[in-house]
Amino acid sequence: MDLGIAGRKALVCAASKGLGRGCAEALAREGVEVTICARTADAVQQAAAEIGAATGGVVHAVACDITTAEGRAAALAACPAPDILVNNAGGPPPGDFRDWDRDAWLRALDANMLTPIELIKATLDGMIARRFGRIVNITSSSVKAPIDVLGLSNGARSGLTGFVAGLARKVAMHGVTINNLLPGTFATDRIAVMMSARAKAQNRSVDDVIASAEHAIPAGRFGNPTEFGAVCAFLCSTQASFLVGQNILLDGGNYPGTY
Repeated sequence: MDLGIAGRKALVCAASKGLGRGCAEALAREGVEVTICARTADAVQQAAAEIGAATGGVVHAVACDITTAEGRAAALAACPAPDILVNNAGGPPPGDFRDWDRDAWLRALDANMLTPIELIKATLDGMIARRFGRIVNITSSSVKAPIDVLGLSNGARSGLTGFVAGLARKVAMHGVTINNLLPGTFATDRIAVMMSARAKAQNRSVDDVIASAEHAIPAGRFGNPTEFGAVCAFLCSTQASFLVGQNILLDGGNYPGTY
């Protein structure tokens, strides 16, 4: 399927690895000119070179912390008028809410709610003027089914979800769609760290913990960032113009609800 987005420009955040990189690769493969950003200069430059080589696409790299005003300014200077914006940032740490002070909450809100809103604010009017825009926010399956130890993430990402629900319906008439992509358990560095910590806490091998976690998912495995990116690319396509303000859950069937 031709997604109809060749020649468009995209800004993909936190894309040197994991889900962000999967999205960047999928968009580049569709002929989108992609700008990726991440904190570490060597990593983001290497990722851009590898994505460009693998897809034949044009991929630019920006080393910045997207959760800061300076970082956002740097990313937008490199891609000032994106047709596609993929919001992404690392999730806050797990823990007990009794241990989180105000600063911990503010860091979570800055990264996972306010940063996406600031980037939407900076790019939305240009999309409206061009009569085309696709904004995809990578959130979490915890928005659909809260995870008790991820209270910081539950709260911040749910706040973004509520904001998007109202805004998406205001701008759809201008050819701009805003949707959220909710990953379950994917084979990323973050999940590897979590599996290792769980294995240590339970005095089990990492392989055993991973096998148990995969068995609990109806699909019988963790997700792959490549397939996550493919769904993101479709949400950015011309064919997805009637998909507005939705929360698309990719979790291998792990969420047991009907709705």
